[in-house]
Amino acid sequence: MANPRTPNPARRNERSRRAVLDAARDLVSELGYAKVTIEAIAARAGVGKQTIYRWWPSKGAVIFDSFLALSEGGEGVRLPDTGDLEADLKMVMRATVAEFADPAFEAPVRALNMEIIGDPTLAAMYGEKLAGPVDEAKKERLRSGRRAGQLAADADLDLVLEVLYAPLYQRWLLRSGPLTPEYADALVETTLRAFRPE
Repeated sequence: MANPRTPNPARRNERSRRAVLDAARDLVSELGYAKVTIEAIAARAGVGKQTIYRWWPSKGAVIFDSFLALSEGGEGVRLPDTGDLEADLKMVMRATVAEFADPAFEAPVRALNMEIIGDPTLAAMYGEKLAGPVDEAKKERLRSGRRAGQLAADADLDLVLEVLYAPLYQRWLLRSGPLTPEYADALVETTLRAFRPE
């Protein structure tokens, strides 16, 4: 029979878990990824360092989970489907632009993106756990639009997403222009013109 006092790493105190994830995200915003340590996360969260290591294998895993929590992991994500593809995409893109313009979201996401560029393992984890599921939800909405005749029947859905999102990412990454609702609408309108049915 197991000793009831032995910690079970599968069981996490939710309040401590949230404190660790919030601390990790805040510290990345304040210090940048490279300067964040497990010790600093533990101190900010008010937990022991061993608590973190019991739940996560590395600093990168903690920080990545903090972003999954912020974005709710992408699992079960569904885009709105009112029957009007343009209106639905504008709603999603306006929300995305607002998120990227929000300093509380922008700073840690910028830090994470810099790490993804140089860390193939983190990039694969990001693709599998966050970007992949979210992109699949986006493609499902595009398929619905295609079935409704609002998108060309032969439209390459990966390319549609690249045309829709790449300008936003470039503007955000290079800080080359404002992120406004009008900009979000223009991206949707331009993309749908490019992929409209014959």
